[in-house]
Amino acid sequence: MEHVHLAAEEDDLYSGYNDYNPTFDSEELDNDAGFQQAVRTSHGRRPPMTAKFPGTAIGGRALGTSFGSRMPMASSMGRPMTGAVQDGAARPMTAVRAAGYSSAMTRGSTFDPLGQSKGPAPPLEGKSEDTPDEKVKILEKKVNDLIEESCLAHGHGDLQLSLDRAKEAGRKERALVRQREQSGNADHINLDLTYSVLFNLATQYANNDMYAEALNTYQVIVKNKMFSNAGRLKVNMANIHFKQKNYPKAIKLYRMALDQISNSHKEMRIKIMQNIGVVFIRMGQYSDAITSFEHIMSECPNIKTGFNLILCYYAIGDRERMKKAFQKLICVPLGIDEEDKYIPPNDDTHANLVIEAIKNDKLHQMERERKALAEKFIMTSAKLIAPAIEATFAAGFDWCVDMVKSSQYVELANDLEINKAITYLRQRDFNQAVETLKTFEKKDSRVKSAAATNLSFLYFLEKDYDQADRYADLAMTADRYNPAALINKGNTVFVKKDYEKAAEFYKEALRNDSSCTEALYNLGLTYKRLGRLEESLDCFLKLHAILRNSAQVMWQLANLFEMLEDPHQAIEWLMQLITVTPTDPQVLAKLGELYDSEGDKSQAFQYYQESFRYFPSNIDVIEWLGAYYIDTQFCEKAIQYFERATLIQPTQVKWQLMVASCYRRSGNYQKALETYKDIHRKFPENVECLRFLVRLCTDMGMKEVQDYATKLKKVEKMKEIREQRVKSAREGSARGTRREGSASSVCTPDPVRHPPKKDSEVDIKADSGHSSHGTSAKGERLSAKMRALPGSNEPYEASSQRDIDASYVDPLGAPMERPKTAAKKRNEEDEFADEELGDDLLPE
Repeated sequence: MEHVHLAAEEDDLYSGYNDYNPTFDSEELDNDAGFQQAVRTSHGRRPPMTAKFPGTAIGGRALGTSFGSRMPMASSMGRPMTGAVQDGAARPMTAVRAAGYSSAMTRGSTFDPLGQSKGPAPPLEGKSEDTPDEKVKILEKKVNDLIEESCLAHGHGDLQLSLDRAKEAGRKERALVRQREQSGNADHINLDLTYSVLFNLATQYANNDMYAEALNTYQVIVKNKMFSNAGRLKVNMANIHFKQKNYPKAIKLYRMALDQISNSHKEMRIKIMQNIGVVFIRMGQYSDAITSFEHIMSECPNIKTGFNLILCYYAIGDRERMKKAFQKLICVPLGIDEEDKYIPPNDDTHANLVIEAIKNDKLHQMERERKALAEKFIMTSAKLIAPAIEATFAAGFDWCVDMVKSSQYVELANDLEINKAITYLRQRDFNQAVETLKTFEKKDSRVKSAAATNLSFLYFLEKDYDQADRYADLAMTADRYNPAALINKGNTVFVKKDYEKAAEFYKEALRNDSSCTEALYNLGLTYKRLGRLEESLDCFLKLHAILRNSAQVMWQLANLFEMLEDPHQAIEWLMQLITVTPTDPQVLAKLGELYDSEGDKSQAFQYYQESFRYFPSNIDVIEWLGAYYIDTQFCEKAIQYFERATLIQPTQVKWQLMVASCYRRSGNYQKALETYKDIHRKFPENVECLRFLVRLCTDMGMKEVQDYATKLKKVEKMKEIREQRVKSAREGSARGTRREGSASSVCTPDPVRHPPKKDSEVDIKADSGHSSHGTSAKGERLSAKMRALPGSNEPYEASSQRDIDASYVDPLGAPMERPKTAAKKRNEEDEFADEELGDDLLPE
């Protein structure tokens, strides 16, 4: 007890902690024999007591511990626990050291109760990847990642990458199976992963049209009994056989899949039966297809199946069953909500916000698409069966209209009526079409506007522009925002040559519908008529951005650049045009004309030759090619072109004269003489022919020369008398008009200042209206002074009048300046597009 000191009550309990006492030096405890003896005794190994004694100051009394922060407690033997040891050395107080206080603090040590001064903890030891389980897990993750990459690549449209990833996933999965077998875990093979790999690989094979590989892969899955529900994959195999048009095999697999799918999967079974019906239709076995479709319509009716059933009944010609199927079709529930729920109430602000949010969401878009598809099938079915279910198609349409009016598709009745009018138009029964459309004049505004638009179009085709204008006004009154009505109104104004007003109507149509290509095309033509070429060019460039492959738009652009004196751009657009219409002879001829104007004769010859190959009846092309061969001293080749022109225009003497001239130039005088004689028989008053007959007979020493010379003088005398009579008649007419004091409308040449041409000075021309005696002679003294054809160096003088004989009709006319509508027979003023009949009639 000599080491035990009782603390006085007035002592400071926390005094003395900073005093250093060698007794509490914990660093020397290992060498303290008394402390080590106390630790080894049973007394030192006793558990600490739970009762607490008040702490004491270090300086005044000793603090007992039990190797912790607890205070010394009375032992079970009634003896208090003290710090006494056998050798008299004081035992250190572990509670002081645990709190961070030690005798070393007085020697400059820092306060570090958590031992942070020893540095950061060593890193955790990573798991070893050399173990078999870790290798298996890593391989499984790689396989799953490859499957995911394959699916993502397919979603982005990269089919080749998706197939490569699927193949790599298959290789990794086989390596995974071998790894498990080597490690002795063959029983733990992941069948789900194997199924996923094979199924994805087969799908990617099918997507890449590698059908044989896809079928082999599906066969591996189906034959493996460890894969549950693999039998339904026979549907995929049947789909592949369907694509390969192996219909019997497809039906067999569809039926096998149907047998392996339980009745609880009703929707899946219905789809498979629908596929079976479609295959029977492709095979022409309509009775078997009807059996499948009728079962579907009795169990779970849908729009597509009902439409296919009507097609089958139509194929076998069963009228009554067509009617019943049509009634079933219009009664199929669509499963969509009414449109009334999207009408916002006026008093509920919260409901208005909700309806505004869902008005155009994905669900509502899907509902609209489903309804539009149903309306399309119903309209198509009605148009198909209407001529077949009754004696006349009009009666059939009336029956369909009555059925539709009593169904949920009431608004389709009016569209069917308009389709009835269109059917009359296809049958060219315009009166019935007009009568049918006129019944809509008292209907609601939408239907009235559509009917009036079509009536305006019909009257425009018949060139009854007053009626067309009247119905265009009626259509605009019913629906001012109808672009078709505005276009027809603009067309009627265009015909009256009020181009400014027509442009306003076309602009308004574009404001109502910016995608209305007819209005933009007509506006460009209107600006072209007004001479505002830059604005017209802008319209057609915009139109080309919308209609990339429109031949008419490209032609207009080329024509505008030619009018703007930019032949290089015109050639560029025509080159683009022949990529769309490579066999259009007018486009090829225009290219030849532009290259000829640029001086590139070889390119011009190439395109003229191509134009002649596709259409060997174009007089301008024939004339240019004949002149080209004469210019290049190949007169023999020019003969075939002038002979072709002779066949096209047999009353034009100049082509036959050119044939004879080519024979003469090539040195074949005998053939030339025969040709001139033949011309003289057909045109006995032709001076040019007689002159060459006289010359050839003289050169060849023939006896007929005198006869031809006599005839030549006689014809020249008659021609001179005729010209004098015409001149006298003009002079008399001019004197009469001057006596009346009115301005002369006839220009009378002064006989002194403008003497008539001599025979040797008259051009080689053939008036298309008087070809038998209208040619004048200059001989065929063709020299370097002779003028050329427009754009060529043809060695003869051609008439500036290129009128075609009345017996010849150009089958093409002006190409690309034709209207865009079905009405093709119009005059040149009708170079604009009308609204197509029925643009606003069908739901699509």
